Amino acid sequence: MTREPETSPGSLRTDPEQVRVIRHIFGTVTGTYDLLNHVLSLRRDVAWRRKTVSEMRFFRTHRLLDVATGTCDLAIEAAQKHPHIRVVGTDLVGEMMERGRAKIRRAGLSSRIQLIQGDALGLPFADGRFDAAAVAFGIRNMPDREAALREMARVVVPGGLVLVLEMTLPRSRIFRPLYEIYLNRILPGVARLFSPNPGAYHYLARSIMSFPSPAAFAGLMRGAGLERVEVHPLTLGITSLHTGRKP
Repeated sequence: MTREPETSPGSLRTDPEQVRVIRHIFGTVTGTYDLLNHVLSLRRDVAWRRKTVSEMRFFRTHRLLDVATGTCDLAIEAAQKHPHIRVVGTDLVGEMMERGRAKIRRAGLSSRIQLIQGDALGLPFADGRFDAAAVAFGIRNMPDREAALREMARVVVPGGLVLVLEMTLPRSRIFRPLYEIYLNRILPGVARLFSPNPGAYHYLARSIMSFPSPAAFAGLMRGAGLERVEVHPLTLGITSLHTGRKP
């Protein structure tokens, strides 16, 4: 069986092609994904998820939807922080969720976290099923981000919260060039030592650099019908937590 080449989707032109590439990228880095995330963020990814979970409020359905759940770190953190809720995680990549399912079992949370393979642009849930919907480090991989936000807003109750945790380029004129060097040179070099597909981390750098500014993304959230949109810069602005409420 021939192995597909390392994927670096700098020239994607079609949404189906983007979906295929995303599935391939994340299907090939499953075994090292968690380790590299912790190493390359100096474990700040753990603190960022904790901040996201601390902003969640559950008041009607006591359910959370974790979109692009990956290996389920956010779902697990939320279930542990809020012991009265149930969590549904959804993702396109089955291999990532299989690793997440093992982590859920080890955490003793199998009865409270359900995983469903699905597309964020067409969530398989009825309107108003969740008190909150969140996505951590996944929306930059979606071909239509505003459509994904509309879907997340659709499935939460009125007054419910949509939370988006995403890596961004810092605004500082001093720190930003240093961070770009890190993204384009250091991160792929470290990934090459650990990952079977270091091209995935070239993609990561490009996807971060092309992601909208926090202010522009806040505009997307408002365009998706969300109100009271807030931006919380984290760790010198390399990550931002966006929150918005459904009217």
